[in-house]
Amino acid sequence: MKHSRFFVMGLALVSVSMSWAAENLASDRWDSFRGDPQLTGRATGVFPDQPAPLWTLQDEDGFEATAAIVDEVVFIGSMGGRFRAVDLATGSEKWQHESGSEIKSSALLHGDLVYYGDESGSLYALDRHSGELRWRFETAAGITSSPNRSGPCLLFGSYDNSLYCVDPTSGELRWQVETEGYVNATPGVWQEQAISAGCDGYLRIVQLQSGSEVGQVSLGGYVGASAAIEGDRAFVGNFENQVLAIDLRLAEVIWIYDNPDSDFPFYSSAAVTEELVIVGGRDKTVHALDSMTGEARWTYPAGDRIDASPIIVGERVVVATQGGRLLSLNLSTGSLVWSFETGEAMTASPAIASGRLVIGSLDGTLFAFGDRSEVNQP
Repeated sequence: MKHSRFFVMGLALVSVSMSWAAENLASDRWDSFRGDPQLTGRATGVFPDQPAPLWTLQDEDGFEATAAIVDEVVFIGSMGGRFRAVDLATGSEKWQHESGSEIKSSALLHGDLVYYGDESGSLYALDRHSGELRWRFETAAGITSSPNRSGPCLLFGSYDNSLYCVDPTSGELRWQVETEGYVNATPGVWQEQAISAGCDGYLRIVQLQSGSEVGQVSLGGYVGASAAIEGDRAFVGNFENQVLAIDLRLAEVIWIYDNPDSDFPFYSSAAVTEELVIVGGRDKTVHALDSMTGEARWTYPAGDRIDASPIIVGERVVVATQGGRLLSLNLSTGSLVWSFETGEAMTASPAIASGRLVIGSLDGTLFAFGDRSEVNQP
């Protein structure tokens, strides 16, 4: 394993401040693509206003998947088919599993297992401590969707035009729902039902126990993003310059935000609170929408298009751009709090846990940021 400039320029860059880190451990974790089964994109714990780079790790093929962070270990797959467990404090590799195919699917951690999919159409369950393969489930096309879990189901979508539920322990198929297009998005969970946005332009409501489809909502166009769920509503953007709010009880659209100043797709998945829907656009803008009305509360010109999904942590919104810029914005006002130029394009979304931010770039660098007190000054 080789490390890039931040690590090579001095082992002095890694010096853990035990007192600060100890305040941020507890149950603080980011164990799935959007942090919880409802895909809200909300992180717990504390994250510094002015973070600094702590370490980097290199992969020659780059990263599109979002990291998962559990018990001070980072889990992430690369476009070269390498799935790694990495120490959060130092960036040192603990183990590696070779799938042999591109990994765009972000990991899900549950119990002693870690799950992810790859472009061969396989979904893997590994022992999270050793990387040993527990089981493998094969579909007929690539898996970009990240797995989610609730009740009897390990849920995920495939480019074979299907939404799947498999047994989380054995990997046996429980049910399969065929759609009219690719399922790129990660399915969310609402009550006892799966909420799945598809590339066919529909949001489907599916019973977890039976796999019966009980509702379907037209989303007005191609959808690659995952639907974020807050209360009884789901929020998702499409490729027609729109963000939609869906009442899940009524199975109908209740508002549509259509930015009058641009006409670009929304690929980024939203981060949500009770009051706000935060989403990045290919119009190079971060949009904060009123969750009840869909009206824009604020916008921030990011300078480059945004495919990565934002994270809300405390009173901050963290966003990554394809121009290689990391941004931290004030949640209420959209004003810039912090920025960092990585110099490397990013479509993977940030992950935040235990006071650290981890994100991979398309150029192959896995970055970790944390409190400046953890960095020895020269």
